[in-house]
Amino acid sequence: MKEEQLDTGMLWFDNDPKLDVLRKVQKAAAYYRNKYGDEPNLCFVHPSMLIEEKTNSGSVVVCSNTTMLPNHFWIGVHCFEATNP
Repeated sequence: MKEEQLDTGMLWFDNDPKLDVLRKVQKAAAYYRNKYGDEPNLCFVHPSMLIEEKTNSGSVVVCSNTTMLPNHFWIGVHCFEATNP
């Protein structure tokens, strides 16, 4: 399995205990859209923040990454390559 990478992105911090991780990703994605005028499609979070290694929050793929600190979100745009059957 090829490891995902961001082409462009921003670091977001959110330690609000009232929101779950997917709502935090949605909040970060909204900020990203407003600031950069582009739709983010990939976000990395610390593995402790996810039950599964990879999930979705709306149109954003959320992946665990051991280099991320808890409550930090590396969110942005990745140009996913089409795979040949």
